[in-house]
Amino acid sequence: MKRSHLVIVALLAAGVLVSAIAVVHSKYRSRQLFAELKQLDRRADRLDIEWNGLLIEHGTWGAPQRIEAEARKRLKMRLPRADEIVIIKEQ
Repeated sequence: MKRSHLVIVALLAAGVLVSAIAVVHSKYRSRQLFAELKQLDRRADRLDIEWNGLLIEHGTWGAPQRIEAEARKRLKMRLPRADEIVIIKEQ
């Protein structure tokens, strides 16, 4: 075989080797990214569950009945009697 053919074959072999290494690296990186994606999906699911729980809690604490009950209990508030009501008229 001519020397030029050997050089071409060597270059092609090197190209194939580099290409094979690139494929292996690409596959490895793809698996890493897929694992990270799944981990982030699980985290998003946990955060979604927590968010729904917080929405329920917000609805409970913000309900008018709950606010009135807490005002009566903690602040000792009550509805005024009729003789305690003062109406202020704008002049």
